Amino acid sequence: MDAVRLIAAGRHALARSGAAMEIVGEAWQAQALAEGLGGWLVASGPPELRSEARGLGEAGSRGCGVFDRAAVRGEGRPPAYPPRAAQLTEVPDVRQALLGLQALLGEVGIALVGVACATDDEGLYWQCIESIDAADESSDRVRAVLRRLAVRERGSASGVA
Repeated sequence: MDAVRLIAAGRHALARSGAAMEIVGEAWQAQALAEGLGGWLVASGPPELRSEARGLGEAGSRGCGVFDRAAVRGEGRPPAYPPRAAQLTEVPDVRQALLGLQALLGEVGIALVGVACATDDEGLYWQCIESIDAADESSDRVRAVLRRLAVRERGSASGVA
């Protein structure tokens, strides 16, 4: 499935989420999308983006790991369902996919702040804080890929290969 459609599905699912654990699950899904998009760009994207894309994939992977660590501590677990990212088959518009992912990660951060502020469960609170940090790191990596993409596009526009 197209990355832009998967990200739109994630944004829609996050907007529909009401319960704290649904929001946490959507945060995990967003990190899995960051990992998947980064991996796809490393394997199939423009060569100029591979270094930054690798960083995005690694940040997404670490973001998913936040939930694994929480499960070990008994504070919750990642969703039992497969990530949307497993459906990723194509990225026809890299810029749109990155911009959508950046918006999704921002929305995840805001939703997690709401969960953290509303909970009395210390474990869930700290899981949200770690997840907010992970979403922020992934968002930073998306910005790095977007900057490299802009440099690539400026080079192409000026006739430099």
